[in-house]
Amino acid sequence: MAEPKLTIIIPSFNESKSLQHFLPEVIDICKERNWDLIVINDGSTDDTRVVLQDFYTSGALTIIHHKLNRGYGAAIKSGICSCETEYCITIDADGQHMLEDIEKLFECLLQRDADMVVGSRKGLQSSSLLRSFGKTMIRTLAKMLMPVPIHDINSGMKIYRTTLAKKYLYLSPDTMAFSDMITLIFINHRHLVIEEPIHIRERLHGTSTIGVQTAFQTLMEVINILVLFNPMKIFLPLSVITIFVTLCWGVPLIFLGRGLSIGTLLGFISGILFFLLGLIAEQLSLIRRNQQMPEDRPVKIIRKQNKSS
Repeated sequence: MAEPKLTIIIPSFNESKSLQHFLPEVIDICKERNWDLIVINDGSTDDTRVVLQDFYTSGALTIIHHKLNRGYGAAIKSGICSCETEYCITIDADGQHMLEDIEKLFECLLQRDADMVVGSRKGLQSSSLLRSFGKTMIRTLAKMLMPVPIHDINSGMKIYRTTLAKKYLYLSPDTMAFSDMITLIFINHRHLVIEEPIHIRERLHGTSTIGVQTAFQTLMEVINILVLFNPMKIFLPLSVITIFVTLCWGVPLIFLGRGLSIGTLLGFISGILFFLLGLIAEQLSLIRRNQQMPEDRPVKIIRKQNKSS
């Protein structure tokens, strides 16, 4: 049998009920298409471990257990690090993603010779107005500071070239912001990132853990990654605006014979400091981006059994 080319990666935290209904379909399609399947139990406190162990006998599943909950991004990182195929795709464990879209994204990636294909939910109704507003804010901020040709940057359904995904894992966070960050990282490094429409359905069981705290965390991660890639895009405008406002404030006072005020001096100094901070951040950014990927923390991996057994 030919070597598999695609691995499906499913991060899971307290999704045992959804997995019971959703996982058999995934296992069947993996057997049919000769794909690999990795499920990461991210320190779940329900009976996810037991559920996965029951499916392990199917012979099409690799299980990774985290002793403690590390975060959505950390779970995906463990899956990608364990991936042995040329391509990998991430889907959610809540059963919202349609399995036929996996084949669709895979074919799109091969036809376009892309490095990442994002499953776009553009036009689909969001589960809540708050989440929709948060996504819009994050997308707007990202597009203000760097060119982002992708609409749905935080989609959980993405297909990657595995070698590139592994290369940039050390730059990506362990949190829910992983989906946004890995997309921006690929775009910034000038890899071909495209998106393809997908369909989603209601989650099978449970409720989403994404809330205001997650949105704020993601917003901060977006700012961090933008500062990492192009700090002068932030500090240079700050410097120019500060000096411009200072000139508008200070020059009229000078012409009125009131001399150079303390506020004017403070404004000029602040503008120069913003510029110098940008230069320092640029150097630190270069050092950080040239770092090698650190060794990941150990995880317990239960490898799949031989499919022919």
